[in-house]
Amino acid sequence: MPCPYTTTIGNLSRMTSVQNPVDASSAPPKSAMAKKWLVAILVLTFAFVLMPFLLWYMTTFSRPLTDAEIGSYFVDAAHPRRAQHALSQIADRIMSPNPAIRSSAKPWYPQVVKSSAQGSDELRVTAAWVMGQDNQSPEFHAALLERLADANPMVRRNAALSLVRFADSSGHAIIAGMLAPYAMAAPRPGALAVRLKPGDVINPGTLVAHVTLSGEKIEVRSDVPGTISQWLVPGGAQVQPGQPILQIDPNPEMVWESLRALYLIGQKDDAPGVDRYARGIEGMPPQIQQQAALTAKAISARAAQ
Repeated sequence: MPCPYTTTIGNLSRMTSVQNPVDASSAPPKSAMAKKWLVAILVLTFAFVLMPFLLWYMTTFSRPLTDAEIGSYFVDAAHPRRAQHALSQIADRIMSPNPAIRSSAKPWYPQVVKSSAQGSDELRVTAAWVMGQDNQSPEFHAALLERLADANPMVRRNAALSLVRFADSSGHAIIAGMLAPYAMAAPRPGALAVRLKPGDVINPGTLVAHVTLSGEKIEVRSDVPGTISQWLVPGGAQVQPGQPILQIDPNPEMVWESLRALYLIGQKDDAPGVDRYARGIEGMPPQIQQQAALTAKAISARAAQ
């Protein structure tokens, strides 16, 4: 198959020679024309190779950062994902088998704690996860306990899961609740206009509805990932702040993390919720049922002690 670029260029050349005849003596040498086209093709090809690389370079969290870059990324308000990139790189340093690399992460611990308390929702979620990677840090332990009361449920969940690595079960209720449907509340009063339907899969930040009051319409976005189970309020109804409006079934990732944590800190009262997954739930992958069985066995053994 001919290259689409060379085919187009060839057609343009033939059109020029027919429609705009010129004196042969004034035409540039063929070799010069060929070089111009070759340069154009090379530039175009290079652009197609370079642009995906630049996109990866600017967006991936796996690209290593220098200390100078980490510092600049934390203060780059125009590109908030860069702060997440910096946090991810600090986590990589913490988890490195090289003691020198692990030590290089410690000077950034105060910035991680600050991000967990003052950053955007996405940044606080990431910081709560990062702090769980060093379960010997007293400052991380203290900060995670504070994040159990965060306004964002995903921050609370990550904080609770990270605390398990500290052998701290303070977030037990939050972790157990991850197995149950989540009731999302209305953020303000007004008329509810639903956008999605039961069965739709959503993620944090997914636009699910609008609430309108006195002509002002605001977006209602999901707090957690999962599948819409049912609307608790019909479209067009008036809602009040804090009123439950939407029920969301947990996604497999949340169930998996909850079951793994409850394997370590689960209590007798958690058994019914765990057993439900051990019996198997339609739509959940097989490893969920297997982990639930292991978790139920661990809970039963602790209860018998």
